[in-house]
Amino acid sequence: MFEKLNQLLPFGNYIRNKSIQNFLFLAVIQSSNVLISIISMPLLIQNIGVDQFGLVNLALSVIVLLNILVGFGYNLSAPREVAVNQEDKDALSHLVSNVFSGKMLLALLASILVLVGVFGFDLFKEYQMILVFSVLLLFSEATLPLWFFQGMEKMKLISIANIFSKLLFLMGIVLFIHSPEESKWVNFMMGFFGLGINLLLLGYIHSFLEIRFYRPEFSAIWLSIKNNVLLFFSNLASHISINGGLIILSFFYSGEILGMYSLAERIVMVIRLFPALIIQAIFPNSAKLYHDDRVSFFLFLKRVYRRVLLVGALISGSTFLLAPWIIRVLSRSELEESVLFLQLLSVVPFLACLNVGNVTLLLVADLKQLLFRASWMMCAYMIIASTFLTASLGGVGLCIGILSTELMVFLICLILLYTRKRDLLRGFYS
Repeated sequence: MFEKLNQLLPFGNYIRNKSIQNFLFLAVIQSSNVLISIISMPLLIQNIGVDQFGLVNLALSVIVLLNILVGFGYNLSAPREVAVNQEDKDALSHLVSNVFSGKMLLALLASILVLVGVFGFDLFKEYQMILVFSVLLLFSEATLPLWFFQGMEKMKLISIANIFSKLLFLMGIVLFIHSPEESKWVNFMMGFFGLGINLLLLGYIHSFLEIRFYRPEFSAIWLSIKNNVLLFFSNLASHISINGGLIILSFFYSGEILGMYSLAERIVMVIRLFPALIIQAIFPNSAKLYHDDRVSFFLFLKRVYRRVLLVGALISGSTFLLAPWIIRVLSRSELEESVLFLQLLSVVPFLACLNVGNVTLLLVADLKQLLFRASWMMCAYMIIASTFLTASLGGVGLCIGILSTELMVFLICLILLYTRKRDLLRGFYS
C-alpha cells in the first residue's frame, strides 16, 4: 500500500531535490531565528526593563544596517559563483578566500565607523556602550558561510549550526543577563556565539571539504565590490524602508517609548516574512513558466496571488484582534501603547502581500534596474513621510508612515511596470 502511495505521491523525490532542500533549510534557519527572538523578548524585558530593551534593539538596528555594508551583495552573488565552481577546489579556494577577506575588511571599516561616531563625534549618546559591545556582530556576519553552503547545496550543517548558536545565546541570557546594567552584553553574546560557531564551520570547510585559505587578492576583491554595488544599494534601500522606523523614532523619543515600539515592530517583522518566503518559494517555477509558457505563468501567478492575499488578510486580522494578548504574553505586563502600535502595524503583512505579484514579475523578467529604482523611491518616501509624521504624531505617526510606505511601493512598482513592461502588467492583472 505504501509503495503504491509513494508512486502516486513521490514525496521522496521531492525531499531529495536539492533546490527544495535548500529552501527547507533556509526556512528552518529563518524559523529558528524567529522562535529564539520571540522566546528571548519576555526574558529580556523582565530582566533589563522596557527602556533598556528598546536601546538594545536600537543598537541592533544600527548594526543590522551596517551588516548590509558587510554583506555588500555577496550573499546574492557569491552562491552563484560557488555553484558554478563546485567541482573546482582551487577556484573555490580562491573565491572563498577573497569573499571572506573582503567581508572582513568591510566589517573592520564598519567597526571603525561605529567607534569614530561614538568616541569621535559623541553620537548615539543613550546607548553608546551597548553599540560598541555590539560591534562583534559585524564580524559574526563577515564570517557567516551561509552563501558558501547555499552554493554547494549543503544546507543541513549550517542550519543545525545556526540553531545551536541561537540556543547558546538564549542560554547566555538566562545565565548572565539579570539587570539593566548588563544590557550591553546582550548583543555582544549574540555576536560572540555566532562568531564562535562560524569559525568552527570555517574549520570544517578547510578540513573536510578541502578548501584552502589563501592570502587576499585585493584586485579580485575590488572587482567583486564594483560588481556588487547595485545589489548593495538595492539591499540597503529595502532594509532602510522596512527596518528604519526605530532609528527615526530614536531622534524624537527615548527609553520606554522606544521599547514599546520596538516590541510591536519586532512582532510585525516576524509575520512580514510571509510574503518574502512566498516569493522565494514560487520564483523557480515562475521563472520556468515565464520562459516556457507565458499563459500558464500568468494563471499560476494569479492563483498564488489570490491565496497569498487571503492568507495575508487572515494574518493581519488575527494580529489586530490578538494584539493585547500577544503583548501581554511577550512582555508579561500591560503595555497599552505597544498594543496600539501593534494594532496599527498589523496591516503591514497584508499590504506587503499586495506587492508579491509585482515583485515576481520584476524578478522573472530580470528587470533589476526597475527593482533598484523601486527600492530607492520607496526608501526616499519612507524617510521623508515617516520623519514628518513622527515629528507630528509620535509613534502613531511612524506607524502611519510605515503603512503608507508599503502601499506606496506597490503603486511605484505598478507605475514602473506600466511604463516599461505593459504587456506583463496586462497579462497579470487582466
